[in-house]
Amino acid sequence: MKSLVLAGGMGTRLRPLTHAMPKQLVPVANKPVLFHGLEQLGRAGVTEAAVVVGDWHREIRAAVGDGSRFGLEITWLRQEAPFGLAHCVLLARDFLADDDFVMYLGDNVFSDGLTGLADTFRKRRPAAQVAVVRVPNPEEYGIVETGPDGRVTALQEKPRRPRSDLAVAGAYFFSPLVHDAVARIEPSLRGEWEITDALQLLVAEGHEVRAAEITGWWRDTGRIDDILDCNRLLLDRLETSVEGSVDRASTLLGPVVVEPGARIVRSHLRGPLIVGAGTLVEDSYVGPHTSIGADCVLTDAGLAHTILLDRATVTDVNGIHGSVIGRSARVGSSPPGGGHRLVVGDHTELRVLA
Repeated sequence: MKSLVLAGGMGTRLRPLTHAMPKQLVPVANKPVLFHGLEQLGRAGVTEAAVVVGDWHREIRAAVGDGSRFGLEITWLRQEAPFGLAHCVLLARDFLADDDFVMYLGDNVFSDGLTGLADTFRKRRPAAQVAVVRVPNPEEYGIVETGPDGRVTALQEKPRRPRSDLAVAGAYFFSPLVHDAVARIEPSLRGEWEITDALQLLVAEGHEVRAAEITGWWRDTGRIDDILDCNRLLLDRLETSVEGSVDRASTLLGPVVVEPGARIVRSHLRGPLIVGAGTLVEDSYVGPHTSIGADCVLTDAGLAHTILLDRATVTDVNGIHGSVIGRSARVGSSPPGGGHRLVVGDHTELRVLA
């Protein structure tokens, strides 16, 4: 089985972070979200993957490399504009040939990986299999209706009046039959070739399309709250590992990872949390569900349920919670009586307490 990994989205809902980096490289649990998916594909027995990239192709290619760390041989495909998921299948036609494949959305994370889903598809080998999960807001997703045996009877893309709460998650398994269906659909009103239209065509023509409800959790990390939630869920699996230095005046409670070269000085850390390589945490408190990237500096700071990207600095500020602080960003206090000094970019949200 091959894989088609979609990593071309612009991530407009993650601005301002995605003004400076692709959404697929935003870290959760100190690892780019795309890497979690590539690792899961490798564990599921996939060895060849085509990765569809857009305007951020150079940055993503540099980060992923040749794919060997994931057990994958990577082929790169450039999509000039976001024309839809089915358009990516058209784009990858030569690579996919007549092999079965899994199409994976590169900003999605599955708690239980893809191995079980892949094994189910290999065993039964329907025309297509979609991973599904029950959601409270089905109007925001592609939705499937199923019969009692799990066979898909209808699909809708972001319906105004959903007839089901089964949302399509970020993994689709296909036999070569999908290529004919994709070639015969037309762009939707959004101007995109919708994969749900191709699946609906397979259903209408009597081909077997099945829904596989996932176990565990699934997250589409398209928004800041989703990024933080995924980070929390991944950190809940953490086991303590201290490779950096922790002085005698510091305390570590719960699962804490201190990566090589990191230094903890006169600080209190309460896990689960990660401190990245080369980071200094001094006279500070770091609370649960926090991921601190590499080469950061925390001095007289307090934070929890937060993600710091590489080289961020926080000085003399406490009470930071539910935040994402970008690469090389600096957060500090104002002098007494000096008021708040803010440098705020486009699409930024700040909450300042009086």
